[in-house]
Amino acid sequence: MDHFQLKNGAMYAEDVPLSRIAEEVGTPVYVYSRATLERHARVFREGLAPVAEASGREPLCAFAVKANPNLAVLKVLSREGFGADVVSGGELVRALTAGVPADKIVFSGVGKTRAELQLGLDKAIGQFNIESTEEGRELAELAASQGLEAQATLRINPDVDARTHEKISTGRAENKFGIPLVRAREVFAELAALPGLNLRGVAVHIGSQLLDLEPMEVAFAKVGQLVADLRADGHTITHVDLGGGLGVPYKAGDVPPSPADYGRMVARATAGWDVHLTFEPGRVIAGNAGVLLTRVVRVKRGGNGPPFVIVDAAMNDLARPAMYGAWHDFDAVAPTGDRMVANIVGPICETGDTFATDREVDALQSGDLAVFRTAGAYGATMASSYNSRGFVPEVLVDGDKYAVVADRIPADAIMDAERVPDFLQD
Repeated sequence: MDHFQLKNGAMYAEDVPLSRIAEEVGTPVYVYSRATLERHARVFREGLAPVAEASGREPLCAFAVKANPNLAVLKVLSREGFGADVVSGGELVRALTAGVPADKIVFSGVGKTRAELQLGLDKAIGQFNIESTEEGRELAELAASQGLEAQATLRINPDVDARTHEKISTGRAENKFGIPLVRAREVFAELAALPGLNLRGVAVHIGSQLLDLEPMEVAFAKVGQLVADLRADGHTITHVDLGGGLGVPYKAGDVPPSPADYGRMVARATAGWDVHLTFEPGRVIAGNAGVLLTRVVRVKRGGNGPPFVIVDAAMNDLARPAMYGAWHDFDAVAPTGDRMVANIVGPICETGDTFATDREVDALQSGDLAVFRTAGAYGATMASSYNSRGFVPEVLVDGDKYAVVADRIPADAIMDAERVPDFLQD
């Protein structure tokens, strides 16, 4: 459930009409619902109740900052007790700035630089998820040289097909993430012996937008066996990070597994592990908590096919359709009841700037407002300034009020950061 609903024939975000935001802030603009973020956070946590009950420990829910790094969004989730899963130094600083306690921050990612490892140590974050032998050695050396001990887990690659888009699959042998399962015991033993490193467990994450729990359960079974093997090798295993990836309904009628379904599966899969569990939900928290509000520029007659509904949002604002062929429901803000078949496109000079083809949608004409739904995750965070377009603003709604939580950055402001060198001056 989300809080973007029709009231008296027009779409509202909670109690704020989207038409008001369009008039006062302009379009395109991302609009987030605080109530939806809070509800999804609570539903996810409640879904894990069987896990907490079975283990006797409250798991750590660390929001995947890459899904939506807006400071206001992170502040809402921090107040709900969530930590942060970060994959860069920039995300780490954002999480701290938003009020996430350092001991609730998990640093993932395959390419952490030496400076980023040092930043994590300086901020005394809760956990590093180590992705390679080389990274583990470097982290250990840095920590030991300063008399510190880095809390860490070893991320393993279980070679499990997550049955998601190939570009967001992270748990197959050919993917760049983690240590191959067949080498996990050998690598764990080497790194666990290093001073400066408290290698206290393992981590796994097989992909994003997962609509089937079976691949996760297969991966978790492999993790459980590895935990048993590592303990048999004499290692103390106290923590396991099970990642994230639970999918959301992008298309009306889709029914992905619920957090309750997920929680029951996890409780079953982890029975007897006796560890502290960490989860890294992202999309499932933020996806349906946001929309991209846009205005129709014009409707252009096609050749022998449907007309083109040209909107002022583009692939630089919402990249998922161009990058993944992803579906986003597209609805009029003030639907008349009439329908049309159309191609929904943006103004970018690329055929790839297409959001939908041959799609039955609400009938629209020049000047009408519409929304791309389920745009709260992997939306604004993946934006670019391609075609010298600016960055769109972001708005957070709270009941009957709203605030701009990220300013519109116009193209000329981006250009102000560029310089023409002296040798090119006239």
